[in-house]
Formats: sequence, C-alpha cells, structure tokens
Amino acid sequence: MKVPLVLSQFLDRAVSLYGSKRAIFGDKHVLTYKELNERVHKLAHGLTNLGVKKGDRIAYLSGNTVEMLEGFYGVFLTGAIMVPLNTRLKPDDYLFILNHSETTILFVDRTLYNLIVPVKEKLTTVKTIIVHDNKNEYAEMDYENWLTGQPANSFTRTAVDEDDICSLLYTSGTTGNPKGVMLTHRNNYLHALSAMHHLRVNDEDVLLHVLPMFHVNGWGSPFYYTANGATQICLRKTSPEAIFAAIEKHGVTVMHMAPTVLNSLLQYNEQHKPAIRQQIRVVIAGSAPPPAFVTRVENELGWEFIQVYGMTESSPLSTISLIRSHLKDLPADEQNQVKAKTGFAMIGCEVKVVDENGDEVAHDGKQIGELITRSNGVMKGYWKNEEATMEAIRDGWLYTGDMAMVDREGHIEIVDRKKDVIISGGENISSIEVEGALYDHPAVLEAAVVAVPHEKWGETPHAFVVLRDAETCTEADLVAFSREKLAHFKAITGVTFVEELPKTASGKIQKVHLRDDYWKAQGKTGRFVN
Repeated sequence: MKVPLVLSQFLDRAVSLYGSKRAIFGDKHVLTYKELNERVHKLAHGLTNLGVKKGDRIAYLSGNTVEMLEGFYGVFLTGAIMVPLNTRLKPDDYLFILNHSETTILFVDRTLYNLIVPVKEKLTTVKTIIVHDNKNEYAEMDYENWLTGQPANSFTRTAVDEDDICSLLYTSGTTGNPKGVMLTHRNNYLHALSAMHHLRVNDEDVLLHVLPMFHVNGWGSPFYYTANGATQICLRKTSPEAIFAAIEKHGVTVMHMAPTVLNSLLQYNEQHKPAIRQQIRVVIAGSAPPPAFVTRVENELGWEFIQVYGMTESSPLSTISLIRSHLKDLPADEQNQVKAKTGFAMIGCEVKVVDENGDEVAHDGKQIGELITRSNGVMKGYWKNEEATMEAIRDGWLYTGDMAMVDREGHIEIVDRKKDVIISGGENISSIEVEGALYDHPAVLEAAVVAVPHEKWGETPHAFVVLRDAETCTEADLVAFSREKLAHFKAITGVTFVEELPKTASGKIQKVHLRDDYWKAQGKTGRFVN
C-alpha cells in the first residue's frame, strides 16, 4: 500500500524519537516535541470546533513564534491549507489576500493586529479572528485561552493525499496584485528530504529562526528541522543584538537569512566582537554576494557560508553552492568565488540555463540565458490564476526570470533578474556585478544598482548607497572607483546616498521601488514590466 507523503509525518517522527527533548524555545514557551504535539492536536480540535473542513484556508499573520510553528502542523491535521502572511504588507494587501484566498480563520499576533483593523469590516470570508497574546486589548479571542479550552485527547486526522495543497503563499507583487503559490504536501515533503541532505541537518542542530516563517515557510525549515528532532529557537524580532544574544544563549549551530541581514551581523561583530565558540552554518539566498563577502563571513565570524538559490514557486530551493571534493585543492580565493555563485542542482532538481530559443547556453561562463528548473518541488500553480500559471510553467519547466551563466564545472551564476538587467548603448550590464565592485569600497555599507534614463545611452547604471558610520565619500569618488574596477560602459554614472534601502521582510533589497521612484521623478515611465 502506498503511504502518502504528508508533512504531519515529520512531527510524528520527532515525537517518536525526541519526544522528551526540550526543543522549542519562544518568548513564553519552552516545549518538548511531545508538548508541542499536544498543543498541535488541541489546535486541530479547536479549528474543527470552529467549523474548519478539509481544503479551508487558515491564515497566519505572525512573526517567528511558537504559535506560528505549531500552526503549520495543527492546520495540516485538519486537511486545511495554511496561508502565511508577509508581516510587512499594507492593510489593503491583507484585504486582497484574505478575500482572494477565501480565508475563513485568521490568527494574528497582538503586535500586528493594527494592520488588520483598517480592513476588518471589508473581509468577506473571514469568520473568526484569534489574537496571539491578546492581553485583553481586543475583542477577539485570546489564542492561549482558546487553546487551553480544547480537548486534550488525540485528534482524529482528516485523510490527506500528498497532492493536496498544504500551503498558499502569496508572492509580493510589484505591479498588480500578489499571486498565490499553491504548494502541495508532496512538494514540501520531497523538498525537505533534499534540503536536509545538502544542509547536513541532524538532531544536534540548534536552528535559530531568522528568516521569517511566512517566507516560503522559512525555506521549509519548520519541516526538515522538525523531522530530524533539531532544537528550534523562535525569534520574533531579528536585530543583530537579538540574534547574537540567542546564538550565545542557546548554542545556535545553523541559521537561514538574506545577505543584508548577514551584512548587519558583520557590522555588529566589527564593533562588539561577541565571543561565539561553536561551529555555525549560515545558509544564504538572495542576490549573489561578492567573493569578498564570503571571505569576511568565514574569516571574521568563523562561520561556514552556504549559498542556496530558489523561489517560492519551487518550494523553494533548487541549487546549492558547495565545494565538491575534486575542487578542494583550489586556492582559497577561487573557492570563495565558487561559494558566491548560485551553484549546482540539488538532488531531485533539474536546472539549466537556456537562450531565447530554449537551447542550453554554452558552459563557458560568458553566455547568458534564463535559468529554468524542473522538480517535484515546482508548485501546483497560482491560486485562481491559470493564465499566470501557464506563463510560468512551460512543458513542465518553471521559468524563473533570473538571468545566469554556467562555467566549465557546471556552476550556475546568476547575473541579474531579467527585469534588472541594464541595457546601455545596446550592451547588457549585470547590476549584481556593479554592486559587487562597489562593495569593495571601504566606505560602502550597502549598495543597490538600477537602470536610470540617459539621453545618449538610453539607460546607465545608477547606485543607491548607504555609507558606513563615520565614513565619508562623494558621488565623484564612487563613480571614479567603479571606473577603475569595471569596464567603463559598466561603471555607474551617478549616486544617490540614502540612510537605508527598502527591503522585503526577508531582507532582500527592493530595487523596483528605487528604480520606479527615480524614473517617475524624471518624468519617465520606464521600460520594465514586472
């Protein structure tokens, strides 16, 4: 008899093998896996008592909390679908997502409830709102009181097939409304098996939840770290001070985060020199970092740097950048160049880079094409959006919109998002390459490069730069510096100095806002369609 690949099996395994282990740490709770499981079953009872049926959508607006973690498994026991909400959206975004997904129950953290208030009366399908840590501030039910009142016996699970949808994740739209990515139990289950292998997850790991759990379930970490009985630290706010305090207190061994968050940790380490003794793996996804960044992480922090790549539509991870055994004799600087690349396909994934005709590009590290992937992790489609689904998935391949090259060893290197490539005088320029050059300047803390209009060349690279504390630098300095480091046609032609760069909740820089605002200020509409 075929046993369906259902995510609740991961918690079952943790309870069976690690039931008495104090493994889940939050603001107010320290739970063993057995105690977590008991709360999960109470949650499932409570949802059923509220009328939740298989296939219903249950939304969560929360930071990285114990309540958010147990929500995944409690929702799955009922056969319902988890809808994690980005905590950095605006009320109108929540209105669209909750109505579009036809969510029936909304769990919201007390600190985020004010984001729902302006649109609460316009929610058409939400029947019940339950507030985490309510403290009698709001009329809605308090989560802990509600959970305590549920039956303590095991919940009789709803029959679920591995191809049933388990989560509905809305990707942030830059124009138009966000799209709901439908991921199945099978998508997440097989992705977890592959990811846990490549990331060497084991029961001695202590994971600090830095990447938001709503962000494709924090790269699936609630699944594969639970399956292996790892200790999980739920961190509600991710300041450098809080991260280093948690690392020291709990003996953290692994974290997932965006490059901008890791950069902030490097700056904190420079100033405060915290004493961290244990070995730490830091898993990074987002814009490709320059090799010098990898060197700093491994030399100054002493942490192992692991670059991964993926997107919500592929569950998410598709590639990993590690030094394979036959390349370990490479000089250290060449190894760091490899570690900074997008890498090679993870087990269970097929990844290739193709030109406009669909043919694979040459493995010469020069020819650029679009990265496409095919795997068991590729989404079922976009919720109620067949047209967008057909555009994204063609002949079984997911077209990512990322432009990349492949070197002789088969390492993929993303050069830019399709929409972020700068076309100046007919030449394609990688904004990532230009940013990498700027990061070599000692005064630059953060940099984002976008295309801006130019009368002669059509468009040229323009940098938005955050300077390090107590450092000074002029526009002319950085323009000259980039001309020294790059071919002149790739060099920046202007700089805007800013206090901070706009970022997503996971820490990725939102270039679209910088680009669009600049073009609008120039009275241009721009050539980009996102």
